[in-house]
Order: sequence, then structure tokens, then C-alpha cells
Amino acid sequence: MNKPFISLCPEITRANALTLMDWLEDECVTRHLSDSRHVSRFIEQVIGRVQLPILTHLFNQGGRFFMAYDRHDVPVGFVRLVKTGRDCEMVLVIGNRDNWGRKLGASAIGEAMKLAFFDMRAEKLIAKIHADNARSLKAFQNCGFLLESQTPALKSLAMTSESYLRRLRENPAGHRADIYITEIDKARLRSLVECEPPPAVFELEHEIERAIVVDPRRVARDVVTMNSRALLQLDDEEVEVALVYPQDADGSDGKLSVCSSIGTAILGYKEGDTFDWRIPDRTCHIRIGKVLYQPEAAGDFHL
Repeated sequence: MNKPFISLCPEITRANALTLMDWLEDECVTRHLSDSRHVSRFIEQVIGRVQLPILTHLFNQGGRFFMAYDRHDVPVGFVRLVKTGRDCEMVLVIGNRDNWGRKLGASAIGEAMKLAFFDMRAEKLIAKIHADNARSLKAFQNCGFLLESQTPALKSLAMTSESYLRRLRENPAGHRADIYITEIDKARLRSLVECEPPPAVFELEHEIERAIVVDPRRVARDVVTMNSRALLQLDDEEVEVALVYPQDADGSDGKLSVCSSIGTAILGYKEGDTFDWRIPDRTCHIRIGKVLYQPEAAGDFHL
């Protein structure tokens, strides 16, 4: 069974805070969350004293806080990442008990690992879990975390960046379809990533690392490579786009930078592939309708 789609959004609204309070009033949710009382008081104080629609800056004090959304943009939990030195600690909560057992936690862990290792540049990601929290322990272990230390009450599981990259390359698709990238495109895109600030391209870097690398002369003709032009279905809208490098981007001509949300999303997919992708304000359902032009298929290897 494929893991469900989960996206982590850094913007925290007043409505999100009220939802968090509801979740933290459930004793089953907070039973194994050591700082639940402190978090509940903090949220209550924020809502009572700060009359702002966006509360992101308050929730990011001492770490980075993300709301977890499903493919319908419904909040289902939260993730907190706190980096200390080279290590990063993760706290994960799936808030509504009705959602337990649906593999949402595993999907959220996967998104958090991407952020920790590609965006925050952590060398190790740690999760400290109550010894009786069997569901959470299983989710982290299934994602590749290993037991690092334990006490009668607490188990500390960890994943290193080296282990994460190895797992990503050995099982590149995970819950998504395989994507393909040519050797030339990978070299050029890696150079691009090295020149761009990490927050701007960490999704792209992740896609490059998980892609299956192929010879430019052997890549399938229906794969979206760099400088390809394709017909896409974005939710209910059909659009024609070209996937280009940032310096060639031109929105008026449908030329999408590979660093843009949709540009990163379509890299390496082939005709008929469908998937969900988080763009800044919502989750978008994308279908690759047809590859109208591909440089490799046309013999334009200089592009």
C-alpha cells in the first residue's frame, strides 16, 4: 500500500492554533508528548494576547514548526524540528485519533527528513519517543531510524544524513513514481544547486538525489528532461510549459524555471504520470499529459 500524501507548511495561522489546542485537549494524543502542557499554555497565551492572523514567527521560537496537511489541504498534525549543532531533533504529532493507522505519520516523517537533511543541513535526525508509544516507534523504525540509546521511559532513535541518502538512492520512488534524469542534466542541476541558497532549492536537490540517472541517448522520449516542452493538467487547468534553467524563465511564454514549484515537480516524470505536489498556497494535482518536445529525442544534445 502506498503511503498517503503529506505536505509540511511553515505558515501557522490563528485557525491552525485553535486546531492545535483541540488536538492537545485529547489525552490520547498528549499521553506520550512530554511537553504537551507547556505547548497548550503557550498556544492559549498566543491566541489570547496576539490578535494576528499569522502566528508563524511565534511558533518558530527555538525551532521550526510545520503544520502537516493531507492531499485535501486538511491539517492532520504538526512537526517541530529543533537543530542543535549538527543534530536535529524531531517532534511529530498526528492530531486526530481518527487518522491513526492511515500511515500519515510515516509520510510526515519522510517530509521532515527532507527538510532536516536538505534544508537545515543536519548530519543526524533524532526522535525521542516514549517507550510505550509502540505506534510511533514502529513508524520511525519503518522509515529507517535505528535505536541509539534508551532508558526505561524513553527511546532515542536516529537517522544520519549518510543513511538517508543511501536509502533515498536505493528506493528512489518511495510513495511516488520513479523519475529519470540524464547524466548531463544532473551535472548541470547539481552546479545550479550549489550556487543557490538551500531554502530555495532543497526540493530540487531532493528530486535530483532520488532520480534514476540515464544516458542522454537512451532516455525515454516521453520523459520531461531539461528544456522539454510538455502539456500538463494542473488540477482542472490544461497548460503548456517548457522546463528551463532559471536564467531562461519567462512566465509570459510558459517557460518555467526548474527552481519553481511546478518546475521542480515535473522534472523527470513521464507521460501519464499523476501526482500531488505542494505549491505555496495549496496542494496541486499534476498530470503529465504529453511531452511535445524533448531535446534528447530531437537530437539537440547541446541544449
